[in-house]
Amino acid sequence: MKNFDVIVCGSLHLDIVVRSPGIPRIDETVVGHAWEQVCGGKGGNQAVQAARAGAKTAMISRVGKDGFADALLQNLRSLNVNTDAITIDPVAGSGMSVAILKDDGDYGAVIVSGSNLKIDPQSLRAEWHKLGGAKVLVLQNEVPHAVNVAAASAAKAAGALMIYNAAPVRAVGDDLLSLVDVLVVNRIEAEGMAGHTVQDRATAVAAIPALLKLAKSVVVTLGGEGLVVSDDATPIEIEPHRVKVISTHGAGDCFVGTLAQRLSQGMPLVEACRAANLRAAEFVSGH
Repeated sequence: MKNFDVIVCGSLHLDIVVRSPGIPRIDETVVGHAWEQVCGGKGGNQAVQAARAGAKTAMISRVGKDGFADALLQNLRSLNVNTDAITIDPVAGSGMSVAILKDDGDYGAVIVSGSNLKIDPQSLRAEWHKLGGAKVLVLQNEVPHAVNVAAASAAKAAGALMIYNAAPVRAVGDDLLSLVDVLVVNRIEAEGMAGHTVQDRATAVAAIPALLKLAKSVVVTLGGEGLVVSDDATPIEIEPHRVKVISTHGAGDCFVGTLAQRLSQGMPLVEACRAANLRAAEFVSGH
């Protein structure tokens, strides 16, 4: 019996979100409308979304000894994410980011990883067992590669399903890919990993054979174009839900967190993707 449905090992950032008519060019100053402080990081976002979708969820991460950490931990606990495996770094500051949210809903961001880069790979097996394990592990690329490999190794040894959201894009070794059950990538990440241009569902379908050489199952998310999923030689295209977009910030994390929750309940991959696609559409529309 696993203690949790989903464990997320990954980043925690305190986001400063600036609302602006546009993203500045070099040497340009843009007058914004407002700003807000949001608890984020891809790992934290995905853990929260898994919990909101109904999963019993825990987080493995590291924060600094600062006020940002207090806000991050309080937020997770208030949203029913277990924080017992989040450690405190006595030197490095907590991770943070600055995101610029445009009026049309698109955004750009800069992250400063801080304590997220100080997670100890050697402690991951002990942290997994301390939590009591989970049916699903979720990983991303905002922590060091060695951390992902150690977490994946511990989870796979315990029989967990491993979801790898390869974002942001970076080089990935076979030591991690050999442990991946479900690879989730967007256009940019799919292009980098497959070596094919990916712009829409047709080009995503063309990239699937190359991506299936890297993982057992592949999901390519395309925002307003929907997504493509395949766990064999037959890619399945899933249509987007047409909604009025309020903000796309965090939509990918909403999709991954919901996907993890559905898979932890034994739902087949394609059906789980359809459910996650609907929830992400609701998310970007402000619901």
